[in-house]
Amino acid sequence: MRRDRVAAALGAAVCFAAVVYAVVWLQGRLGLEPCPLCVLSRVAFVTAGTVLLLAALHGAGVAGQRVYAGLALLPLLAGIGIAGRHLWLQGLPPERVPACGPDLAYILESFPLMQALELILRGSGSCAEIQWRFLGLSIPGWTLILFAALAAGTLWLLLRPVRD
Repeated sequence: MRRDRVAAALGAAVCFAAVVYAVVWLQGRLGLEPCPLCVLSRVAFVTAGTVLLLAALHGAGVAGQRVYAGLALLPLLAGIGIAGRHLWLQGLPPERVPACGPDLAYILESFPLMQALELILRGSGSCAEIQWRFLGLSIPGWTLILFAALAAGTLWLLLRPVRD
């Protein structure tokens, strides 16, 4: 198997492992309910993971692998933005934290998609709450690191010199 396919498979595995960890351990075992920004982060991981899995399975030529890498990079960059926004909300002083709004299901059912996304990205009080830490970092801190590492690897797939 070519190195780019292995790298894409590894990236897909990391994306899916992040979501499984969030759903099975953080949500299922620890009982932490995801805020709207956490849900968007999961969507970004699943989207990037799916594209990377397709890249690994398809085995396209160099140009095709670069297309896959470019497509996978988009949700990873979006994830960096989401995690950054989430960290910013968590860093606000308590008096500046936005009020808790309706839950994600209500927002998606009640508003057109673009307006719903705008409301979700604005964040709410639940997004500013820090429910879990590991080595001093909250969940969005770790997701930011993971998104950045995956984006760097995907950028390598996109821009690497061809030697095959």
